[in-house]
Amino acid sequence: MLNQVTLIGRLTHDPVVKTMEDGKKVSDIQIAVQRAFKNMDGLYETDFISCSLWQGSAEIIENYCKKGSMVAIRGRLQTRKLELANNKIISVIELVGERVIHLSSTFKTSPSCPEEDA
Repeated sequence: MLNQVTLIGRLTHDPVVKTMEDGKKVSDIQIAVQRAFKNMDGLYETDFISCSLWQGSAEIIENYCKKGSMVAIRGRLQTRKLELANNKIISVIELVGERVIHLSSTFKTSPSCPEEDA
């Protein structure tokens, strides 16, 4: 079995790294990914994909990227259950990033941005 996804898109907000109780770092981001085809109205639609980046990848994206930065994220799809206020449980699919590459020509804090394996 194989669960591998690569997405290229733009950050919808500035990334923020949170430190979990166990000391691990995570950044929950969202990227806007334009579809490769036009809809019935002749427009390109955009999907907004939630992504979780851990440890080094989270730090890289926080230090070198900002809202609007174009990034490539390789990772795996993962589902998790969320309980809503009315006790209804829904499944959410998100991308857990394993590798991030910064593709934009603008930088948040430094002119050189490495790529990082998670």
